[in-house]
Amino acid sequence: MAKLQNSLLNMFLSLTIISLVVGVILGGVYAITKEPIAKAETAKQTNAIKAVAPQFDTVGEQIDKTTPNGKQALIFPLLKDNEKVGYAVQVIEMGFGGEVKIMFGFDKNFNVVGYNVLAHQETPGLGSKMPEWFSEGGKGNVIGKNPANDNLTVSKDGGEVDAITAATISSRCFLKALNSAYGLIAIQEAGI
Repeated sequence: MAKLQNSLLNMFLSLTIISLVVGVILGGVYAITKEPIAKAETAKQTNAIKAVAPQFDTVGEQIDKTTPNGKQALIFPLLKDNEKVGYAVQVIEMGFGGEVKIMFGFDKNFNVVGYNVLAHQETPGLGSKMPEWFSEGGKGNVIGKNPANDNLTVSKDGGEVDAITAATISSRCFLKALNSAYGLIAIQEAGI
């Protein structure tokens, strides 16, 4: 077999063929993994809702909203015997290290019944304490509180909630996300 000459045309054809083959392989991998990834994401979301929400038997139709910071939020009405018993709301807020994604659960009176920090990039040992700090028994407990009646901002800003020690920005992020989630469901309830 004769050796091909190094020419611009030969190099172009070789790179084109390689790119096409790699593109087809990547497309095949995407097609194979698309459904399992979507199922895993749905299961993760369902588990987050179950972890934060009041007793329910059905999740209503997902409602997509945009928060004041321009990020996507997801609202899930929660039903029991076809009657609304609360909401689960997933919001994203900017923390110290980047985006923080949190799922909040509210009862039908808008009291906080739970939350789940789904993703964050906060400082280990400081802002990463969010999952425990604001929970029942934590120093910044928000469980059972109602954003309509309670000033759910950090005490440094005149609010009622103790910030995580040395992580005020992360605490503000968490509470801003909580108040944003409440605002979205209040607007949803009002039909605006």
